[in-house]
Amino acid sequence: MAEVSQSVTDLINELAKLPGIGKKSAERLAYHLLRTSKPDALALADAIRRVKENVRYCSVCYNLAEEELCSICRDPRRDQELLCVVEQPRDLLALEQAGVYRGMYHVLLGRIAPLEGITPEQLTIDALIRRVRGGKFREVIMATNPTIEGDGTALHISSMLGDLPVQITRLARGITSGSVLEFANKEILADALTGRQALNY
Repeated sequence: MAEVSQSVTDLINELAKLPGIGKKSAERLAYHLLRTSKPDALALADAIRRVKENVRYCSVCYNLAEEELCSICRDPRRDQELLCVVEQPRDLLALEQAGVYRGMYHVLLGRIAPLEGITPEQLTIDALIRRVRGGKFREVIMATNPTIEGDGTALHISSMLGDLPVQITRLARGITSGSVLEFANKEILADALTGRQALNY
């Protein structure tokens, strides 16, 4: 039985660490990269290197950024009194693609999940509370995913903001319970944003 070179084996092993990629998929990707041109393969490697070297979290909202502030926090045309709270940067991107929201964001970098050992202290909730207390927001939209953990996270944050004169709303339930924002189409997300409801806790 022919042995695979160590370099190819290492590439397969690294690709297999990616989410949703099993051993067979990793092998297919590795052999695809071997067949592709050297400039194309190195362009992929350079793109990965640049992301790891240049991308950070925005110092205000924790969106992905290449400067201290992300492009949304730097945009003076955004509604500074409207704040949308999401779990991950990819959720922010999904809502932006819906094209109906022009306020600010706050990215939690996860959701409270006690069974997985994820506590409020591991998220950016404290920074969110400080931001709302020190700002002039009229509304905070809880756009966490409609899952048990997402709903629990939204209720936890809402209880912490309960003494502030700010309206707290939740995305309308046009988004199916248990679904994930990044996979919802932009029409559903637009309807959910437009039809958001007061959050009761």
